[in-house]
Amino acid sequence: MNKKILVTGGLGYIGSHTVVALQQSGYEVVIIDDLSNSELFVLDRISEITGIQPDFHPIDLKETEAVNDFFETAKIDGVIHFAAHKAVGESVEKPLMYFRNNILGLVNVLEAMKKNSIDNFIFSSSCTVYGQADKMPIDENAPIKKAESPYAKTKQMGEEILEDFVSAYDKNVISLRYFNPVGAHPSALIGELPKGIPNNLVPFVTQTAAGIREQLSVFGDDYPTRDGTAIRDYIYVCDLADAHVKALNRLLEKKNSEPLEVFNLGTGVGSTVLEVIKTFEKVNGLNLNYRIVGRRAGDITEAFADNRKAARELGWEPKTSLDESMRTAWEWQKTL
Repeated sequence: MNKKILVTGGLGYIGSHTVVALQQSGYEVVIIDDLSNSELFVLDRISEITGIQPDFHPIDLKETEAVNDFFETAKIDGVIHFAAHKAVGESVEKPLMYFRNNILGLVNVLEAMKKNSIDNFIFSSSCTVYGQADKMPIDENAPIKKAESPYAKTKQMGEEILEDFVSAYDKNVISLRYFNPVGAHPSALIGELPKGIPNNLVPFVTQTAAGIREQLSVFGDDYPTRDGTAIRDYIYVCDLADAHVKALNRLLEKKNSEPLEVFNLGTGVGSTVLEVIKTFEKVNGLNLNYRIVGRRAGDITEAFADNRKAARELGWEPKTSLDESMRTAWEWQKTL
């Protein structure tokens, strides 16, 4: 009997790649997605890759009754929760929308899990919970600083809610704090697909290369880094998806060492914004039109992961280079 896993936000960027990885690992997958930042055609693309059409439910997780109705009939063995608004800049402009969506959706899912005796939950967290860390690379014991954006606050709050959830209801949770996901599936059938103006660097890079955007803005060249631009840890999306499967296996096989575990997911190497641009240009033989503009609210100087805990406990490590990530990102953009 295959285990049945609910993936919320399963038609989104990381969600869709994780659905593929789960199906290829033998799991039966059910997707909930409200399509607020994803497209329905992704469902067919997933089945094109895997040969299996996932069960799909267009549910808004803020709708308590709809969530409860789904859980009562679905018979789920575990939940991987991606569904959340995720743009730092937008969260600064629309904080209440972020709190309502990211917190209420999470609470509704946890409430339904409690009612229906579902024990295993994986939370899509973020390196933004650390704020501007004191030292690099960042390990899981780094202090949780004051959040730099409402988006980061929702991830911090989410983790705090989960702490109380596991202790009150005897549940098992893994919180995966990822750094900056990039790239697309090697088939070029699924990838990052932001609606409107992208908030993340790489889709802005690919859309500029494709002529959709006239110019790429680099936010700040006065950071105390090797070329003045901000440093991030860019992790290939399929490597990230693989970590979710390993985390799920760990919970279902009851190999977790405590009820709530936290793992950083990153490459362990920081790249500046200009290094990412130059890598994209080199790998794809293109020149990008970019200019330096002022810093953006909510951005920190530097963040890259100490990923040794994930290697040790999950048996996971990233396999894919930034070159390959940039190549797949452009292949995906060309298919759009």
